[in-house]
Parts: sequence; structure tokens; C-alpha cells
Amino acid sequence: MTSETSPAPSDAPADVPAGAPSDASAGLLVLAGTPIGDVADAPPRLARELETADIVAAEDTRRLRRLTQALGVQVGGRVVSYFEGNESARTPELAEALAGGARVLLVTDAGMPSVSDPGYRLVAAAVERDVRVTAVPGPSAVLTALAVSGLPVDRFCFEGFLPRKAGERRARLADVAAERRTLVYFEAPHRIDDTLAAMAEVFGPERRAAVCRELTKTYEEVRRGPLAELAAWAAEGVRGEITVVVEGAPEPGPADLDAGELVRRVRVREEAGERRKEAIAAVAAEAGVPKREVFDAVVAAKNAEKKDAEKKDAEKKDAGRNAAR
Repeated sequence: MTSETSPAPSDAPADVPAGAPSDASAGLLVLAGTPIGDVADAPPRLARELETADIVAAEDTRRLRRLTQALGVQVGGRVVSYFEGNESARTPELAEALAGGARVLLVTDAGMPSVSDPGYRLVAAAVERDVRVTAVPGPSAVLTALAVSGLPVDRFCFEGFLPRKAGERRARLADVAAERRTLVYFEAPHRIDDTLAAMAEVFGPERRAAVCRELTKTYEEVRRGPLAELAAWAAEGVRGEITVVVEGAPEPGPADLDAGELVRRVRVREEAGERRKEAIAAVAAEAGVPKREVFDAVVAAKNAEKKDAEKKDAEKKDAGRNAAR
């Protein structure tokens, strides 16, 4: 376990910004939150950090330029890009600068660094070199969406972006289908309809959710309802940056799940790539019922489908014979 301590503000000289290292030879990594929509939400300390940092690492330097213009501040140090495509290559360079005593400010396009944005690698590199890391807390789409969702927020987990491929997306959703905590996702507008449809299928059509679009911006919208209803709405097309909040799974109970629901959950897991034996065991654990009960439900459903297919086949043959007469 490692710990970091900061000198009390009253101990710092008046001309030393809050969060500055007490040792002049030690560097400091500052993670700063940026507005997720309304520039007026920028934390007051952000302007000072932009002016005093030796290096400002920005996810998009063009967006940084627009932000500084809106805030009326001048960046005092060197500006470098730091995004997904160059994060691995640039981290050692920034880590060396930190080890040499530089004050490095990391900002992303919106929200807090490291949360589905660049930052984790640089923080880990700084910690490895015993360089202090601090933050300028700022706006967060995750917390904002949770706050306005109308869903329980006492316990939640952030799942980031789901995989693009349908099979991988279903598998990821199946992994958290029994999660009791409220779930938070980011999603792109051109995939939100497929994502909500997959959620309705895996989590159940009646699971409550909220789609939060363009938070803090002019066209902010929060659409609440069952997943099936939201999926139908999204099929018409949705624009903007989207955060999805989904209600956690209900407490398990044998009375809550009939045989049909048990079979549905097994099939969802099978389609996601699980073997039937593993899927049955997982569903039994989720539902709080014996594995035998789930197995029997699956076998009964399979037999019923077989009989139904045989019946339809026989009817088709009879129709053909009648037509030949």
C-alpha cells in the first residue's frame, strides 16, 4: 500500500499554487476535470493550473485551444497531445519530465482523465517513480447521469463502452446480468439502438433505465423508461453524447422467475459463447434455484420445441398430400 501526503494549505508560501510539491526538485502530475458541456462548469482551479503547468498534455490540442479562449487564460507551458493513439509512446516522455521535477497537467476532451479517457498509464508511471499525483476535481458524465437518472445511486458500477461486435457485446452484458448495483455505460449515437435492444434481451425488457443525452448542453435530454421502450425510441435515431444508466438486477427469488425466464437466460448465455452446462450453473446461481430445476426447464423447452416442429412438419406434409389429390 502506498500513500501520498500534501502540505496543509496554510503551510504553503502565498505564491505557490495549491497542490504544489514541497520539494522543488519533485515533479507533480495534476489530473484536471474539464466541462462536459457548459464551459461555465469549469472548476476555478483549472485556469490557474493551465497557466502554471510546465507541460499541458491534452487529448485534443484544438479543443484545449477553444477551452482556454473561452476561459480567457494563456497556457504558460508546453502543450503536447496525449490521446489513445499515442498514449503508450508518450507516457515514458512525460514520466521522465515528472521525475525531473516538471509540473504536468493532464486534461481530456470532457470530464475527468482516466475515466474512459487517457490517464491511467501516466498515473501508473508516476506512482512507479514516486511522483505525487493530485487532481482538480471537475464535471463527470458518470456522476451527472447517475444524479439525474432517477435510479438508485447508493451503489453503482461504471462499465465504460461496450464492445462493438454483437456477440462480444452480448457476452459482456451477460456477465453483469445479475449485478445488483446500478450500471453506467457510455455509448456512441450510431450504436445506441443496438445496445439498448441487446440490454432489453439480456437484462429483460422491463428493466428500468435512463438514456442521458447531451448533458449540461443546450439540447440536454433524459429519457427514462423500461429498456424495451427505450430501444424502440432509439431505433428512430439519437444524436449527441450519450450516457446510459441501468437499474441493477432484482434480488433473486424462485418465485420471481418462471421456467420460461430461466430458459431465456440460459439461451442468452449460450448465444454469448458459454457452454450449456456452465450457462445452467450460472443461471441457477443468479436465480437462487437448484441447477436441476434449470436443467429440467431447458430440456422441457427443447422437447416442446421439437414436438412443435414435428407437428408443423406433419401438417405441412398433410397439406401437400391434400393438394396432390
